[in-house]
Amino acid sequence: MTTNSSPQLWLYDTTLRDGTQREGLSVSIEDKLRIAKRLDQLGIPFIEGGWPGANPKDVQFFWQLQEDPLKQAEIVAFCSTRRPNSTAATEPMLQAILAAGTRWVTIFGKSWDLHVTTGLNTTLEENLAMICDTIEYLRSQGRRIIYDAEHWFDGYKHNPDYALQTLDAAIASGAEWLVLCDTNGGTLPHEISQIVQDVSSHLSFVICQEPMMKDIDAPEASRRVGERTIPQIGIHTHNDSEMAVANAIAAVMAGAKMVQGTINGYGERCGNANLCSLIPNLQLKAGYSCITEDQLTQLTEASRFVSEVVNLAPDEHAPFVGRSAFAHKGGIHVSAVERNPLTYEHIQPEQVGNHRRIVISEQSGLSNVLAKARSFGIELDHQKAEAREILQRLKDLESEGFQFEAAEASFVLLMHEALGGRQKFFEVKGFQVHCDLIEGKETSNALATVKIAVDGKNILEAAEGNGPVAALDAALRKALVNFYPQIATFDLTDYKVRILNGHTGTAAKTRVLVESGNGRQRWTTVGVSTNILEASYQAVVEGLEYGLLLHSQAEAAVKASS
Repeated sequence: MTTNSSPQLWLYDTTLRDGTQREGLSVSIEDKLRIAKRLDQLGIPFIEGGWPGANPKDVQFFWQLQEDPLKQAEIVAFCSTRRPNSTAATEPMLQAILAAGTRWVTIFGKSWDLHVTTGLNTTLEENLAMICDTIEYLRSQGRRIIYDAEHWFDGYKHNPDYALQTLDAAIASGAEWLVLCDTNGGTLPHEISQIVQDVSSHLSFVICQEPMMKDIDAPEASRRVGERTIPQIGIHTHNDSEMAVANAIAAVMAGAKMVQGTINGYGERCGNANLCSLIPNLQLKAGYSCITEDQLTQLTEASRFVSEVVNLAPDEHAPFVGRSAFAHKGGIHVSAVERNPLTYEHIQPEQVGNHRRIVISEQSGLSNVLAKARSFGIELDHQKAEAREILQRLKDLESEGFQFEAAEASFVLLMHEALGGRQKFFEVKGFQVHCDLIEGKETSNALATVKIAVDGKNILEAAEGNGPVAALDAALRKALVNFYPQIATFDLTDYKVRILNGHTGTAAKTRVLVESGNGRQRWTTVGVSTNILEASYQAVVEGLEYGLLLHSQAEAAVKASS
C-alpha cells in the first residue's frame, strides 16, 4: 500500500526497443504508436521508443510522436556511444538522435573491459573518451542523458576499477541517471544488492572529491550537494537465470531509483524484467510509489492489450495479470476462498485489474460448482439434488476426456441443461462434409451440408471452406443467420486440438477447444470424440449456442431496465 510519503520509483519501459528483440515478435509503426499511448495511459514516466537512424520504422515513429505527443510520459531515444577514433559532433547516428526531437536520450556504453578490447577492438582509454564525448555533445545540444552501463555487473566482477571509471566518465560528462545493466542475465540477487551498494558508496565518494558539471535543469529524482548533482542509480535486468524480477527488486532495496523493464517480460533470449510483476510487487508489497492506484487497476488490461498488438498469446499463468493468477481449482481451496480470500490469495485481484476465477474440473468439489454457478448468475442450493447432479455429470464427462477448466461456456450450458432451463435456439438434425484433395494443388476444398430446425422449420444449407471445420462453421452460420442476425458478429477466434490417447494411433480420442467472440466478449466451448469432425462440430455448435444465450440475456437485461 502506497501513501503520500511513499518513496518514488521511476519506471522506464523498453518494450518498444528491447522487447521487440524477442524471437518471433515484430511490430509495425502503428503497433508501436498504439503501445506507446497505452503505456502513457498506464502512467509509465519513461518510454523508450527505439533507436532513430537504425531503421526507417523508428525514424517515422519519433516523427509521428512529434506531431501527436504523449500526454505525460517522456519518450526516449536510444543510441550507443560514438564509434572509436571519431568525434561525437561528426557522428551521423547522433544526428539522427537529435532529429528525433526527444528531451531525453539513453546512451549505452561498455563497462566490461572484455567488450572494449574484443567487441569494440579499441583501447580502454578510448572507450572512456567515447562515453565522455558522446554525453557532452548531446548535453551541449540540450538533451538530458540516461547512461546505460552495458554488461555492468559482469564488467564489475571482472575488473571493478575500470568499470567504475566508465561511470566516472558518465558522471563527469553530465549523465543524470546511471543504469546498471545485467545484460547477460547471469547475476544473482545477493550479488546485485552488494554491487549496487558499492556503486552508491562510490558515487558519494566521487561527489565529495571531484567537482561536477553545474546542472541548472536537474531532474526531480536527482540529489544536489551545493552546486553538484549526484546522478541516481537505475537497474536493467535480463531473465536468463530466471532472476530478472528478483534482481530488479534487490537493486531497488539497495538504493536504485529507476527500474527498466518490459511489459510481459518480452525481450531477447529469455526476456527482460517483467514490469507486470515488478510494479505490483514494488508498489503493493514494498511500499514504493510507481503509478497511481487507479492506473494499477489497468495493469491486467494493459498486459493483454500489448500481447494482442504484438500477436502473442497471453501467458495465462503469469503472476498478477494471468488468467489463472487468481484461479482456484481444488474444492477445499474454493471453500476457504469463499469464506475469506486471504486464505489463498496474496493480494486482491482487483488491485491489478484482474479477477478471481473458480475452475471447474474433475477435482472440483461442490463448493466449486456453487461458486462457478454464482459467477454466472445461477444460484444453486447445495442441499438440493441439482447441484450434486451437475457435479457428477461434470466428473463423468471429464473422465471421458472433456475439459471444462478452459471451456466455461460449455459448463454454463451443462448447468442450464441440468436445471431444465437450456434454451433451444436450434437443433442440428445432421451434417455431411466432403473434402477434395487434388494432386498438385497446395490447398484443398471442403463442402459441408447441414440440416437444422428452428421453431419447427427445417433448413438445409451448404457452404464451402478451406477445410472441413471451416466449411461446417460457415454452413451452420449460413443456415442460422436469417433467424439470428447477431450471428454475423460472432467470430471463431481460436481452434485447438488435443489427442488424448495417442497410443491408439488414428483411432485416438480427440478433444477440440473452440474460442468464439462477438467483439466484446470471448467464450470457449469443448467437444470430444474419436472423430475429429464430430468433436469440432460439438464445440462449434455450442459456441454458437452460447453466443445466442449471451445476446438473449443482454436483451432481457435491457428490457428489464427500461
